[in-house]
Amino acid sequence: MMTVHPSSMDPLTLHFGLVALAVIIGQLILSGLQWVEQVVWADSIEIMAYVPLFPLAMIGGIIVQLFIDRFDRNDIVDEQSVERIQGLSLDVLVIAAMATLSLQAIADNIATFAILSVAGILWCLFAFLFLAPRIMPNYWFERGIGEFGQSLGVTATGMVLMRVVDPEVRTPAYPAFGYKQLVFEPFFGGGLVTAAAIPLIVSPLVGPWGFLAIMAATMVASLFFGLVVLRRRRRREEQRAEQNGQEQVPVA
Repeated sequence: MMTVHPSSMDPLTLHFGLVALAVIIGQLILSGLQWVEQVVWADSIEIMAYVPLFPLAMIGGIIVQLFIDRFDRNDIVDEQSVERIQGLSLDVLVIAAMATLSLQAIADNIATFAILSVAGILWCLFAFLFLAPRIMPNYWFERGIGEFGQSLGVTATGMVLMRVVDPEVRTPAYPAFGYKQLVFEPFFGGGLVTAAAIPLIVSPLVGPWGFLAIMAATMVASLFFGLVVLRRRRRREEQRAEQNGQEQVPVA
């Protein structure tokens, strides 16, 4: 939609500028965290230097979204225009990721790469086929395929698979995936935990076995929350809905 007149500013320029503003805010946050690390604890362990811009740019996007919700009373920001920029960015991201893949690095570590690949594929298949239907009973395939793609590659892979199975966005898979990313990405998807993995593994304070224990405990806690806590809550909601439906049925 042409939400502004092109004589003042092209609408595409406006929406690209908002996306760029989110990235700039993320870069400022990352630079600030790196500065704090250098001043406080960089002599013992360095983490923020390995944190990518992507999760911090998501935080910048949240800040921009809050600003838009608060002040955009005339609907100047067009949702469909932002989605088209999102689609373009996703296509460029996929192509760039494939183009920058180092085949030589894979060839030099082919045995390790094969073991990790086989183990990762088996685990992702198990999570998609067994865990997803039990944790996400509503639209589990559309929602699980995004997690499956992200686990096998990057976030862009999961979004591409969701686009394939739900091109018209008729299920809540896309919004659910996006809301999950707000919590997931700053920590695991290339965020703080991912960046801290190698420094903690080589650190004498934690080491590889200590880090393995931390991640195993995190996985067990996540499975317990998904398979036990959420399922109990869902059953209580279903029982409450059935009781309310029975109470509303008129008695002859």
